[in-house]
Amino acid sequence: MFDTSIHWTTFFYLLIDTIIVLIAVIQNAKLKRLSLRRYITLGLLYVAYNLTGGFLPTKNFPDPIIVQYIITYGVAIVLCVYLIYYLYKDYDIVFLKYGSTIRNIAILVGGCFILLFLIPYFLTNSLNAARIYFTIPVSIIAFIFLGLFYRRISNIDNPNSFVSKKNKLAIISISCLALLPILTVIGDYQWLTFTVMNLAFYAITVIEVNRYLRFLKNKPEAFEVFASQKVEGNEALKNKIYYGDLTRREVEVALSILRGLPYKEIARDFFIAESTVSKHASNIFKKTAVKNRGQFISRFEPKKK
Repeated sequence: MFDTSIHWTTFFYLLIDTIIVLIAVIQNAKLKRLSLRRYITLGLLYVAYNLTGGFLPTKNFPDPIIVQYIITYGVAIVLCVYLIYYLYKDYDIVFLKYGSTIRNIAILVGGCFILLFLIPYFLTNSLNAARIYFTIPVSIIAFIFLGLFYRRISNIDNPNSFVSKKNKLAIISISCLALLPILTVIGDYQWLTFTVMNLAFYAITVIEVNRYLRFLKNKPEAFEVFASQKVEGNEALKNKIYYGDLTRREVEVALSILRGLPYKEIARDFFIAESTVSKHASNIFKKTAVKNRGQFISRFEPKKK
């Protein structure tokens, strides 16, 4: 299309992703309480991925051609690392095993690109050889990470429906990510590679939509908490108590507390440590100007008619 290498499916995904990002930006301005900034950043990276991967390489770009591949692979690597970061944040994961922090993952993948793609390319002047050297070890790393992530989020008995759907969609997203190196080495099949990669984004999108619907379902309880913040804000500031809006995770924990769930069950539902739930709860109490869980429930629990 357009005298470039872009396939019509890639251009279609580019349009869809751009529309989704625009909707998210508009919705983010309205929501205020459920920030979509991370999601918008992810969406913008997908737009950049579709643009660079679809339109490059092109004859209109100045030589050498390796510069175009550095751009396309670079954007893809940044996107993959950010998607992992996104899910780490959503599940309150610091690392899984083998020191798999976001920083270490970024260094590992970036190092593999330099050592196993760029250097072999300059030594052999063969793009196919460089792809093979790079993608085989990265594929192994990707599937090891997929296994670790699956074990991390599937260690739960009878999760609630929201968590269960979220887990399945997160696994789909990471699975698509793990397939990218294999699809790259197979060949330049844009319709297949970009379909799989954009599926990961759409899985995350469904997670965000479900989160928003869940928030609407529990809107009366959430509204009580948020309305209290508006009223108590000035008083809290006068008393030098930290005051600010609840984060998305704090909203989820607050709603669980209002349903009377113990910290242990909340931790199990959201795949986080009980101490992490306690920390979130402490932040919630501080931001809503209450002293403890009992006071929080007494103050914000929906009144029975």
